[in-house]
Amino acid sequence: MRQTCRLAASTLEYIEEFIKPGVSTEDLNKICHDYIISHNAYPSPLNYHGFPKSICTSLNEVICHGIPSKKDVLKEGDILNIDVTTYLNSFHGDTNKTFIIGEIPEEIQKLIDVTYQCMREGIKQVRPGGHIGDIGAVIEEIAGDHGYGVVEEYCGHGIGREFHEEPQVVHVGDKGTGPEMKPGMTFTIEPMINLGKRHCKLLKDGWTVVTKDKKPSAQFEHTILVTETDLGHDILTLRKDESLEFS
Repeated sequence: MRQTCRLAASTLEYIEEFIKPGVSTEDLNKICHDYIISHNAYPSPLNYHGFPKSICTSLNEVICHGIPSKKDVLKEGDILNIDVTTYLNSFHGDTNKTFIIGEIPEEIQKLIDVTYQCMREGIKQVRPGGHIGDIGAVIEEIAGDHGYGVVEEYCGHGIGREFHEEPQVVHVGDKGTGPEMKPGMTFTIEPMINLGKRHCKLLKDGWTVVTKDKKPSAQFEHTILVTETDLGHDILTLRKDESLEFS
């Protein structure tokens, strides 16, 4: 798990320099695909239940599962979530990040900052003896304090030898509820936070999920290991640019 998660994190580190105006999400898909393959791994999304690409690219009002396309060309003021999952040595590692293209309005920057805070505070709840509901409770509270909507239809998940396993990690909830966290468990925390209401809509392609009110959505994701350490967890997909955030 550590090896595949490090590769997933390094893929996001690698792709960042290519994210700029004039680049299509299909271009980014190919770059990520080639990078993952060159490391003797496989992009988990490709052909997963029929998904046609190697990464998910969710632009502006797209909440999740956006399909890379030559038609989606980045421009100044866009925000783009890139979701990477790698399959290496029989294990999956899953992570994503919302990137900024050029200058964006302050209200969207705040949405991104709060979404990252939601994920970070959710991670802090992970420890042996805690409950999955502890994660959703703190995320829901933070997002609610800012008037944002928390997507409930899509959630974090157990991960390991399978791409999606139990438990489901819903990003709303009540403290002390849900499955108990135990050492050795690995799962993702990946809150999807909307600038407007929480409601979403699935497009006709069967994958792309957008906000019903067409307002922007942001997301961040890490794969977490529950440990018996004092901290209680380890972030397996931590990127180099994030080390100080979690110190």
